Amino acid sequence: MTEALAADPLFEPPLKAHRDALRTGAILFDCPAASIAASITSASAMARLPPPRTIVFTGRMAVTRTIRAGGARLRRWRVEPMGPQFAAADAAPCTPMAPVQLRDGMVHRTDGRSRAQLICDAESDVVTLVATIRAGAAPLMREYDIASGALLRIADADDRPSRTEMLLRFLRVAGRGDASACFEDATHAPGFHLRWAAMREWLALDAAAAAPRLAEMACADPHAEVRAAASCMLPIVEQRLAARCPA
Repeated sequence: MTEALAADPLFEPPLKAHRDALRTGAILFDCPAASIAASITSASAMARLPPPRTIVFTGRMAVTRTIRAGGARLRRWRVEPMGPQFAAADAAPCTPMAPVQLRDGMVHRTDGRSRAQLICDAESDVVTLVATIRAGAAPLMREYDIASGALLRIADADDRPSRTEMLLRFLRVAGRGDASACFEDATHAPGFHLRWAAMREWLALDAAAAAPRLAEMACADPHAEVRAAASCMLPIVEQRLAARCPA
C-alpha cells in the first residue's frame, strides 16, 4: 500500500491516508478517545527540502514508538501551557530543548500542550507509530517561528468547534433569524474563541436579539479578551439599534 501511495497520487487506500513532500502515513485505528497512525519520513526528501521555519504545538498528548530510527535526531521545544486566560498578544516565546538521538524501538511521550518536536538529520527513512490521545487536549494548537520563538498563529485543535463555527455562519448567511437558540448556546461554549465567533455571527444576523447576551459577555465572560471585545462592541451595537428606532 505504501508503494502504491508513493507511485500513484490517485490511489485510494483502504485506510485513511495522508502524505506530503516529507512523509507518507495511514491511520490504523481511530475512535473518540485516541488514534494510532503509522508514517514513513523520507530521508532523501528531508535532505532535499529546506528546513522547516516553524514548529507546531498540537495541544494533544502523543506517544511515539520509533520502529526505524534511520540515524535521525529529534529536535525539541517547550512553551508555557495555555491557561484559561491565554492571549495571543501576550504569549511567551517557545524555547529550544536539548535534542535527542532516536533509536530503533524507542518509545517517548510528547505533551503537545507544552512540547513540540521535529525529526531531522535522518540517514535513512524513519518509521514511526504514534498514538494520539484526545482527552485533556488544549482547545487551540499554536505555531511558532523557530528562529525567534515568536507565536505566529493559532487554530482549533479540535474540528468540532470549527464545524460549529461553519454551521453558525451558514445559518447567518441563510438569514435564519429563528435559530437564535443555536447562537445563544454557542456563546456559552467552553472555548472562548468559539463563544466570541458565535457572538460575531449572531450580531451580523440579528443584533437586537444578540444584544442582551453581548451585555452579559461584556460583564461576566470568563475570558478577559472576550470581555474586552464585548465591551468595545456593546456601545456600537446599542447606538445602531437606537438609530433604527423612531423617536
